Amino acid sequence: MKIVVCVKHVPDIQSERTIGDDGRVVRDGGDGTLNELDENAIEAALVLAETHGGEVVVLTAGPADAVDAVRRGLQMGADEAVHVLDDALAGSDVFGTAAVLAAAIGLVEEEGPVDLVVTGMAALDGLTSMLPAALAAELGIAQLTLASAIDVVEGSDGTRVTVRRELDHATEVLSAMTPALVSVTDQANEPRYPNFKGIMAARKKAVTTFTLADLGIEPAAVGSSGSRTRVLSATARPARENRVLITDDGEAGRTLATYLVDNKLV
Repeated sequence: MKIVVCVKHVPDIQSERTIGDDGRVVRDGGDGTLNELDENAIEAALVLAETHGGEVVVLTAGPADAVDAVRRGLQMGADEAVHVLDDALAGSDVFGTAAVLAAAIGLVEEEGPVDLVVTGMAALDGLTSMLPAALAAELGIAQLTLASAIDVVEGSDGTRVTVRRELDHATEVLSAMTPALVSVTDQANEPRYPNFKGIMAARKKAVTTFTLADLGIEPAAVGSSGSRTRVLSATARPARENRVLITDDGEAGRTLATYLVDNKLV
């Protein structure tokens, strides 16, 4: 089984972020990290590969420092890493990103068919949750999204992947034959922490780099010029006003309850 995990390098969500004059998030703070929800995707892929046999390839598209995201995947135990690096990618929306990742997966498949594509449920910098569906559409494969559990069964007619989705008032069980795309939630597992052996082993693994030319994609089709979305305006979040500060003298709980009732918050 060959599994490709798509990951993203995102700004640290604990840091202050601004929108530049170009309508894009300013990402030059040097504090980026692997998208936390993508760690669940990597863990899910590693468990499947360990259980059923196979290899895991981590894939990202982004600027030079985005390589840190796939290196983190290697440290966790992935076998290979691929980084699509091209200045023309800057400003790509979800559709451009999906096209680039799909083309990169196509090159990965030249060394053997990809059975499963796994992603996190969302990227914490945008939180659109649109990439999994857009990528599955680009690849022309089934999508099983927001999975809290994944199971793979190999049969005489091929390999079937089954997922469980936990909704507000119901549980869904969906399945599809591979190749398929699965996005996982943060409830799917507890991502492993890289140990010293894994960190040292990752240093010896090369990261394959592709450009848009390698993928056969015209620069004008991606980036800001190819984006179907535009940020028209952005304003800083206003400072909080009319805050009520309570010094607890033993009655703070009662005061808080009264405040919530009076403001129809309960």
